[in-house]
Amino acid sequence: MATTQYLFAGFGGQGILFSGKLLAYKGLIDGMNVSWLPSYGPEMRGGTASCGVVISDKEVASPIVVTPDVLIAMNLPSLDRYESAVRPGGMIFVDSTLVERKVERTDVQVFYVPATKIASDHNIPKMANIILMGKVLAETNGFENEQAVVDALKKVVSAKHADMLDVNLNAMKIGRDYQEG
Repeated sequence: MATTQYLFAGFGGQGILFSGKLLAYKGLIDGMNVSWLPSYGPEMRGGTASCGVVISDKEVASPIVVTPDVLIAMNLPSLDRYESAVRPGGMIFVDSTLVERKVERTDVQVFYVPATKIASDHNIPKMANIILMGKVLAETNGFENEQAVVDALKKVVSAKHADMLDVNLNAMKIGRDYQEG
C-alpha cells in the first residue's frame, strides 16, 4: 500500500470531519499508521471544512495533505480549490447533486455520486457523506476488511447516537453499491 493521502472537503455541517475520522479509525484498526488533520473556518456550519487523512504502512512524516491521492469534494468551491492538487493517477469523488460541473482533468479517475439526492431519496438527509464514503471505500478496496469498517463506525458514532449505527451502515452500503449511469 505504501502511503495514501485523502482530502475531504465541503461546507461545515456536511460531515467532512466525521468522514475523515471514520477513515482514520479504519486505518488504525487495519494496523496502519495514520494522521487526521481537520480544518474549518470560524463559522463551522456553512463555512468551509476540510480534513486530511494519511494512511501508511510506514511512519507518517507529515499530517498535511498537499497532493492528495484521493479527493472527496462535497461542494463546488472545494472542487474548484483542490482539483488541481490531486496527484496524476489519483481519484476524485464528487457529490454531483451539489456540484454541477465536470472535473476538467483527464489524468485522474472521477466518480460522480449524487450523494445528497440519494440521501434525500432514502429519507436519510444527513448521510450524504457516508454514502460517498461507501463509494470511496468500494473503489479503493476499503471493504477488503469489512469488519474494520463496522468497527470504525462503532468508534465514531457516539454512544449518545448509538441508534444511528445501523443508519450509517445502510448509507455506506448504498454508496458501496452505487453505479453511475
